[in-house]
Amino acid sequence: MGAALARAAQWTAAGSGTGTLEITPLNESLLNQIIKFAEDFSTRHPQEAAFIFREPLEWKTQLGCSVFGEGYEINEATVQSEAKGKDGQPLLLLTTSTIRVRSFDQLSRFLQIAMERKLKEAQACLEANRDPIVKILGPEYGTVEGEDMSMLHLLDKVKKDDDPETEVKMKIFLLLYQLDLQLLNSSLKHISQVIRLNPAAINNEVDLLKSFSVKGEDTVLESVEYTSDYVFSNGCRAPPWRQVHGEICYLVIKPHDTDPLSITCSTAGVFLNGVTFTNEIISKFGHPKIEYTYTGYCWICLLKSEWSSDFIFPDFVLMEEEDYLKESLCLPSYKKSQYLLKSANSTCCKKPFKTFWIKTSGRFEEVSESSSETEEDEGQPVRRQEGNTDLPSEYWGIQKLAKYLKGGNPTATVIALCSMRDFNLAQETCQLAIRDLGCLEVLINLLDTEEIKCQIGSLKILKEISQNTLIRHAIADLEGLQMMVKILDSPDKDVKCLAAETIANVARFKQARRTVRQHGGIKKLVGLLECVSVGPSSLTPYQAKDTEIARCGALALWSCSKSTKNKEAIRKAGGIPLLARWLKCSHANILTPVVGTLQECASEPSYRLAIKTEGMIEHLVKHLSSEHEELQMHSASAIFKCAEDKETCDLVRQHGGLQPLSVLLSNSENKQLLAAVTGAIWKCAISGENVSKFQEYKVVEALVGLLTDQPEEVLVNVVGALGECCQEPRNRSIIRKCGGIPPLVKLLTGTDQALLVNVTKAVGACATEPENMMIIDHLDGVRLLWSLLKNPNPDVQASAAWAICPCVENAKDAGEMVRSFVGGLELIVNLLKSKNKEVLASVCAAITNIAKDEENLAVITDHGVVPLLSKLANTSNNKLRRHLAEAISRCCMWGSNRVTFGETKAVAPLVRYLKSNDPLVHRATAQALYQLSEDPNNCITMHENGVVKLLLVMVGSTDETLQEAAAGCIANIRRLALATEKAKYG
Repeated sequence: MGAALARAAQWTAAGSGTGTLEITPLNESLLNQIIKFAEDFSTRHPQEAAFIFREPLEWKTQLGCSVFGEGYEINEATVQSEAKGKDGQPLLLLTTSTIRVRSFDQLSRFLQIAMERKLKEAQACLEANRDPIVKILGPEYGTVEGEDMSMLHLLDKVKKDDDPETEVKMKIFLLLYQLDLQLLNSSLKHISQVIRLNPAAINNEVDLLKSFSVKGEDTVLESVEYTSDYVFSNGCRAPPWRQVHGEICYLVIKPHDTDPLSITCSTAGVFLNGVTFTNEIISKFGHPKIEYTYTGYCWICLLKSEWSSDFIFPDFVLMEEEDYLKESLCLPSYKKSQYLLKSANSTCCKKPFKTFWIKTSGRFEEVSESSSETEEDEGQPVRRQEGNTDLPSEYWGIQKLAKYLKGGNPTATVIALCSMRDFNLAQETCQLAIRDLGCLEVLINLLDTEEIKCQIGSLKILKEISQNTLIRHAIADLEGLQMMVKILDSPDKDVKCLAAETIANVARFKQARRTVRQHGGIKKLVGLLECVSVGPSSLTPYQAKDTEIARCGALALWSCSKSTKNKEAIRKAGGIPLLARWLKCSHANILTPVVGTLQECASEPSYRLAIKTEGMIEHLVKHLSSEHEELQMHSASAIFKCAEDKETCDLVRQHGGLQPLSVLLSNSENKQLLAAVTGAIWKCAISGENVSKFQEYKVVEALVGLLTDQPEEVLVNVVGALGECCQEPRNRSIIRKCGGIPPLVKLLTGTDQALLVNVTKAVGACATEPENMMIIDHLDGVRLLWSLLKNPNPDVQASAAWAICPCVENAKDAGEMVRSFVGGLELIVNLLKSKNKEVLASVCAAITNIAKDEENLAVITDHGVVPLLSKLANTSNNKLRRHLAEAISRCCMWGSNRVTFGETKAVAPLVRYLKSNDPLVHRATAQALYQLSEDPNNCITMHENGVVKLLLVMVGSTDETLQEAAAGCIANIRRLALATEKAKYG
């Protein structure tokens, strides 16, 4: 720990005093590891935890006396532990703000008490005790630069001394030494991840080397040259397809005394690629002719000096997978064709390289592994075939077919296509063989022929192999999608079906979806849905064929609908009524892509409105009872996205959708289905009538059972649904009786923002019941809610502040509870500086409840709550107006706050609130004005701004609270006027 703090931790400049730990990710990581070590010490090493430090660890703490409980004696501003040392001194002593700790046991307990403040306390401790090992074990164990002899001294002492304390000290020293090594290793990893090279840095270093590199033996190097003169706009010289792997440029460095060195410069560092050719090979065969024009694919990898001793170079051509790079690597010609060529590995290059094939005597052999390429919206990972392995027989079979495919007449081509389909095209080896042997280009070219049989054979193969991510990208690069979109106009139904289904496979990444739209594919795919009216369950062969065309069209639209622009294109092409028509059919094979397309498009408001007005909710509800789980999932997901308003929620209930949703909750194995169902229940629960139905179906009990051991996407929806159901008092009791409050409180410690927003709402709703509030308070739930006010997400801040309101309102000793949160009142007052209206409204509501306690009101006044509230007065947001007026009304109850509100210009804007059309704003404003009117200057301001006329109307209100506040304010203004007249005229 000593060495890590001295060498790895990042300290500020000491200046006139001692330095402090900077707030950096590295320091935070080190502190968290030290905290975990100290917290676990007493349970993992109980004997060593009882050891009393040579000197106490002493620092300034921000914790107050109130946080200490059992095991501590509290006397006013002093806390001492009941546990004492042999000298009778307490092992923990807190006086005013200084704390002294003398054992690991007490240190562990203190950190547990500190809770969310533990990081700050650990930081303060280490800043005050720069070499804590000295305090713990003594000066002989201090951290010194150079050779550390403390371990040897300790071993000598153990040999000479049988003192048990010495043995304990040695164990503690070893544990601390182990922690030190762990901290140093972790800091090294952190630093290595943070430091990255960039093109500018590389360029500067190369320029520096070049200044020392000229001909002549007195120079450092003979030359330093880039392999490419072309510089991209980002400063890189590596090709774009290598830049994605972090590579910047490539260098050839010629020293005076050895062979040229080939260097790869990347963001991760500078790497020596390997040796081009050994002197032995050069002397035997002469220098090879190397074309550097395709630099970026390290040819040195292919020509390392790892040959067998009798290696003979054959004639061969280096063929790369990309069509745009086919460079010749010319070596001397020799008669023998047997050779050994090892594939590239990590000892040669830092990054993997694309697949190359060496062609010799009509045979192909794999040389190196190909680099992975992923797409952000493609779920399946790219699987690679291991390099330098024996190729299966299928590969050689496809190779034989390749020449017939490329050079035969139509009949031979069809036979070759049929033969190729006999292979297992779902196998990756076959898929990649078709690509790498040049068959993919031929298959795409065949789509442009007039031979229907060739088109069908080609599309059948493309449909199968396009399940592979690499093949999809290759098809798009070779402009295969444009050909397929063109084929959608074909009169042949089989060709249209195959083209649409292949488009569905290929259009799983952004560029492919854009290509389909830009070449008119969306309109043509929508046209495939027009083929036939929706028929009965039994179809004629003609109807079945048209239904199959529609199914393939829907599949392609489903893939394309992940793009926002494509959703709009589908709508403009008239896709919505056609999808609605097919939604009425009973065939699951077409229903699944139709509903899948609708649920993708339902993220757009125009589609949600159409789904409601076109009567699609009824059919989506019907499909919830389907035997096919995928169809159920997409139907539930569509309802989840559409049920944003009460009208749609009511439609789901009216068409009998709540019961099947309730039944599907029991299927907890299929997490995707569960996420969709719980989402639909959550949105439907915004309707009170739906909540009553859910009570009949025992939905709340089922949801409570899903609060544990579920993925976050399910938890977000489950907690959201419970939050809505909690608006009904009976459900709040059900959650408590089912044991739902502890798991809800536990979820407050999570990190998922959407989950935190929902769980705070649910906990806040539960807290309106006093019995629930007792459990929440016992589980320290209010403290957890308060800590979420520090969350950077405004939605979480607002939701937490709203939840705090009922907690403060229903807690037994709310005032004392709030004051026990160190820095809590200052934190909530500072949130009044937020720019987010919802945060401001929620914080004002929380302050209204907090200020009911006079002592808390005094504290927040000291923290400047009055001027901050006054700054918010010029708002037009009715929600903020209401809660701001309530907060001002409550804050007027302390000291000279009424006067200060007047001085900070809060009164005149409040008068304008009375012109709002929201009766709740009128009520809160009248109460605030009544409190403010106790100050004469405020009465004058109100009168000048025309408050009397506005309040006179409200004196006749049926709302008694509003009526009384309005009358009281007018009375205060009138009394001031009479007093003024009396003083003036006697």
